[in-house]
Amino acid sequence: MKGELKKNKVRRIIVNLDKCNGCRACELVCSAVHAKPKYSSINPARSRIQVVMDPLNDEYVPIRACDYSKAGCDGRRVYMINEKKYSECSFCGTVCPTRDLFKEPDSGLPLKCDMCEDEKEPLCVQACPDGVLTYEEEEEVEEEVKPGEMEIGLKSLVDKYGLQKVADTFARMSQKG
Repeated sequence: MKGELKKNKVRRIIVNLDKCNGCRACELVCSAVHAKPKYSSINPARSRIQVVMDPLNDEYVPIRACDYSKAGCDGRRVYMINEKKYSECSFCGTVCPTRDLFKEPDSGLPLKCDMCEDEKEPLCVQACPDGVLTYEEEEEVEEEVKPGEMEIGLKSLVDKYGLQKVADTFARMSQKG
């Protein structure tokens, strides 16, 4: 028994690292649009996009605020791109306790990029003078799983591992969320 096809709109901002010169126009417009009231001030600390900069090595990496994580990672990986070194944190938009990026300066609450949902295209993309940021929107088609199929899958897990082990796994998974 096949599930129905479900269409999801996926919005993405693509970053071209080779074009970024660290102008920070994206930060400024983002902080202005998220000011209270809207456009009343500019404070890059409130921006949902930050340009991580290392001017000595000519590295500029715009990253957007993503989800919040209760714990930080070890962040020890280093990536080489066009003979430049980038730390793992340079690409990470996760709000975590190991750094001060993407936290509301007054309250310390995590910030998250909303892709300027009231706009046709995110304002950081519109404000970028060098085309570092580009916007993509597409529909992804997923097959929706009908409850009957889920029941069959769960029954096979119970048959293989036992009801208690499956229940314990679900309980553990729900606590991590």
